[in-house]
Amino acid sequence: MSLNERLRALPSVDSLLQHDMAQSLAADYGAIPLRDAIRMILDQTRQNLLADRDISLDADDLMQQVAEQLQQQFMPTLRVVINASGVILHTNLGRAPLSQSAQDAMLAVAAQYNNLEYDLEQGKRGSRYLHAEELLCDVTGAQAALVVNNNASALVLILSALAKDAGVVISRGQLVEIGGGFRIPDIMAQSGARLIEVGTTNRTRIADYTAALDEETAMLLRVHSSNFRLVGFVESAELSDMASLAHDNDLICVDDLGSGALLDTAPYGLLHEPMVQESLSAGADLVCFSGDKLLGGPQAGIIVGRADLIVRLKKHPLARALRVDKLTYGALNATLMHYQRQDATEHIPIWRMIARPLADIDQQAQQWASALGADVIDGESMVGGGSLPGTTMPTRLVALNVPSPDSFMVRLRQCDVPIIARIVENRVCLDLRTVLSQQEDLLLEQIQSLI
Repeated sequence: MSLNERLRALPSVDSLLQHDMAQSLAADYGAIPLRDAIRMILDQTRQNLLADRDISLDADDLMQQVAEQLQQQFMPTLRVVINASGVILHTNLGRAPLSQSAQDAMLAVAAQYNNLEYDLEQGKRGSRYLHAEELLCDVTGAQAALVVNNNASALVLILSALAKDAGVVISRGQLVEIGGGFRIPDIMAQSGARLIEVGTTNRTRIADYTAALDEETAMLLRVHSSNFRLVGFVESAELSDMASLAHDNDLICVDDLGSGALLDTAPYGLLHEPMVQESLSAGADLVCFSGDKLLGGPQAGIIVGRADLIVRLKKHPLARALRVDKLTYGALNATLMHYQRQDATEHIPIWRMIARPLADIDQQAQQWASALGADVIDGESMVGGGSLPGTTMPTRLVALNVPSPDSFMVRLRQCDVPIIARIVENRVCLDLRTVLSQQEDLLLEQIQSLI
């Protein structure tokens, strides 16, 4: 067949719109996107013909290409993935997956009207701030609480409302940079507070704080190092001593905990992560922390502490700009109820992963290795998310022997539900500690199809 004959044999747009697949594609993606996709595939096919490439002109084949084009076009950029990396709080993978009750709570308030800012008892406008406050006070022992959209904004609000144009004393060893290149000094500068650095990178004593105080000082601030740890010749002032010094001088003591643990991590073979309750007991006036790290809830910045200071924060103009929506309150309340009922390790996914026995992981890994023709090797899981840096948990890895681990990792990420694994000893390894139970069958099926 000559080139002209092949070009004449190319189906028209209208003829493909009459194809059996067209009706379902139009229902799924819309009539206009379907027509545009058909035109695109026909144009590509025409260019291939002119380049003398051997391609199919069959209408079924062309419509299959149209379907694939539409599927790719409408695929969301934010997608569900399977985390087999062994990093529990993987910042790049959305940090903490929510408990079932938190998911249900979000769906309930998303699908129906709710009393976000309506006082049911008084029959008039109410405040959204009250929805999580009572629960937060109950589980932390604080007088009052406030929720904003993340922990960085919590710190900005605290500094803007309570230390604008005033001095804030902080140890040089705590001037950290958090994820995405955001630095504590830059955050403080945006708030209008004046940074007063004391001590050295590795050693800061309470006497250093005392010497830095002047008439313009408003606050003593401690910032948890989160994603790094100093070891060796190290000394830092106790929070209780900082709180006493602040109160003796009519100043405010603030503790930025970052990860916000409400449970002790030590019983699970990890180092002890500072807990919110401990900071309040030590005398901190305000404690701020994240909702989507060791708390195991939605992204949020949580501030707990003295009632009079929380009132000042609520009245600051920034509070409205930083407030959270109904979905966050729904998920956060459901998450906090697990702590109230003392069943967090059974229902909050990250705590289930942390508390999961090694023997249980090994048993599952052996079963998977048998199904995949793989080996089981020792490995280490990480908490991640800026929590417990350098601390790992023993785990058992399913190790796949493939010709090119790097190429296989690419293929894993190209699955219908992408799989995130890691390479250990030149083998692609799956850490089942971080694989959610509802994704296990799909993970196994997808890998079996690849190998």
